[in-house]
Amino acid sequence: MSAVDKRYDFVLFFDVQDGNPNGDPDAGNLPRIDAETGMGLVTDVCLKRKVRNFAQLSGQDIFIKEKAILNNKIDEAYEALNIDLEAVPDNPEDGKKRNKKGSAQGGEVEKGRSKMCATYYDIRTFGAVMSTGANAGQVRGPIQLTFARSVEPVVALEHSITRMAVATEAEAEKQSGDNRTMGRKYTVPYGLYRAHGFVSANLAGQTGFSEEDLDLFWNALLNMFEHDRSAARGLMSTRCLFVFEHSSALGNAPASQLFERITVKRKDGSDGPARSFKDYEVLVDESNLGEVKLIRKMC
Repeated sequence: MSAVDKRYDFVLFFDVQDGNPNGDPDAGNLPRIDAETGMGLVTDVCLKRKVRNFAQLSGQDIFIKEKAILNNKIDEAYEALNIDLEAVPDNPEDGKKRNKKGSAQGGEVEKGRSKMCATYYDIRTFGAVMSTGANAGQVRGPIQLTFARSVEPVVALEHSITRMAVATEAEAEKQSGDNRTMGRKYTVPYGLYRAHGFVSANLAGQTGFSEEDLDLFWNALLNMFEHDRSAARGLMSTRCLFVFEHSSALGNAPASQLFERITVKRKDGSDGPARSFKDYEVLVDESNLGEVKLIRKMC
């Protein structure tokens, strides 16, 4: 499989209805909001998690997964390469002795890095820091995402919820058998979010990120919410995906100028708070793109 050899820039729109798209653990899991503007926020890490999960469902192995012990994965890569990290390296470029017991040196690191990229989809896509144990170096991934920001201010609502049970005998005795547990749930009534992303051909060549990997990534953006349902997240859906393809690895236009060609406005007659994607109209200016092509326009 050949590595991606062109630059891409893309715009992703997704929405949430009666759910919490990305809670902030430092704020009691409230939906993330820009305090100055009231715009809703979803972190790049949150979006990458959903892409990773979709890739795993599609049969790809991923490095950052639930309950994973990352240093063990790095050790496994060196075992597969038949590199004994406890032995003194025979190769002069690896040095006469190891700086740290059980840690790769010199040319071994490059071998370990290549092995990890070949094994794990998310490493060759987003990159990873793999110097925490046996040392497989660091990888800068070809795909980067920005925070997603809502196109209009959102409101975070707080709801009281009740569970008709308690967890312990002590709680039951304290309530004299009433056995109720109170809780809180936070939602955004509706929000349409916009995120920007970038694909670097130069970095794709370094990690081995292929055209097949890129197709899986586009598919993940379109379908990742379909396999990430929960009561807390309400109804989340990908609404639009626009992909600009450049004719070269370095690109033919600044990403900011391409992103400015995609705008969102309220539809005529849509008054009051937005409560549906039907309240918006997404406009695309495809004129005078030059050597840049708009290859995906799903909306």
